[in-house]
Amino acid sequence: MRVAIAEARKGTGHTSPNPIVGAVLVARGGVVALGHHQKVGSAHAEVRCLESYGRRLRKSDSVYVTLEPCSTTGRTPPCTEAILASGLGCVVVGTIDPNPKHQGRGIATLRAAGIEVRVGVLADECTKLNEAFNKWVQTGRPLVIAKCGMTLDGRLTRGPGEDQWITGPAARRHANRFRAQVDAILIGAETLRIDNPRLTVRENPGGRQPWRVVLSRSGKLPGNAHVFTDRYANRTLLFENKPLDVVLDSLGQKDVTSVLIEGGGEVLGQALDQRLVNQVHIYLGAIFSGGPVIAFPGTGAPSTPEGLRLCDLRYEQIGDDVFISAKARSHPPRLQ
Repeated sequence: MRVAIAEARKGTGHTSPNPIVGAVLVARGGVVALGHHQKVGSAHAEVRCLESYGRRLRKSDSVYVTLEPCSTTGRTPPCTEAILASGLGCVVVGTIDPNPKHQGRGIATLRAAGIEVRVGVLADECTKLNEAFNKWVQTGRPLVIAKCGMTLDGRLTRGPGEDQWITGPAARRHANRFRAQVDAILIGAETLRIDNPRLTVRENPGGRQPWRVVLSRSGKLPGNAHVFTDRYANRTLLFENKPLDVVLDSLGQKDVTSVLIEGGGEVLGQALDQRLVNQVHIYLGAIFSGGPVIAFPGTGAPSTPEGLRLCDLRYEQIGDDVFISAKARSHPPRLQ
């Protein structure tokens, strides 16, 4: 199953709105084939794995797959049909399909046909492969990642006339690479006016360009901004005077499973206040600036116990900067 997990990760950033999935075929006492889901509309992991082997299997043979095989026809035929036709006798599943409409159906189909099915092998690791997909398929909303580069005193900007970069080149490249793993990048109108960002994936040439989402109260934005005029202009969405939760619902309906909020401070503060943040990616620059823009302004939590608690914290030094990633603990929505 660890091999299947590694195989699944090869599809990161290429399969949305489908999950990433890996499969390993074990026959005649050893691993004989691997497969992963490569992109939407292409064969699923277990089908690719079985087809790459291309021989009739025996009841003593097994396939290991990180996610429950699908049992319904979508863009591709059901994976359960390919498994049943292969002749193998055992399927080892990492985690059950999180979609309430399909949950457990593939497993039931295989067992009813006499296939031995083992479920829950490295379940936590397999579940973590598809956190964005899992949230989207269960709630209709994308996973929200709040990202910023900030100073040690919590600012997004430096003083007037100074070099505005807070973090170094290595940290900025690290952040850009992550863009290729999300479906959309979201900013506010003020960030567009001041920074005129491109919001492109420069560290993954030829990779998928995420949607670029701009929020504006007035809709009065510079028409010559990069996001409206470059070759990815058709990948830009403008939401005028829409609450952030409504925007997320709309993006979910467009099959957006993950959103990276890149600023500015007002949008980050809104997301935090409304408890819409699922993960944080913070690049901490080795500098105090006293700059005018606070990273997460807003009304804030009424008390410390009511603040957003984080878990699964990870720290990584990148050059002179520190990258902090964490997940938000489950919490009830703030009463308005």
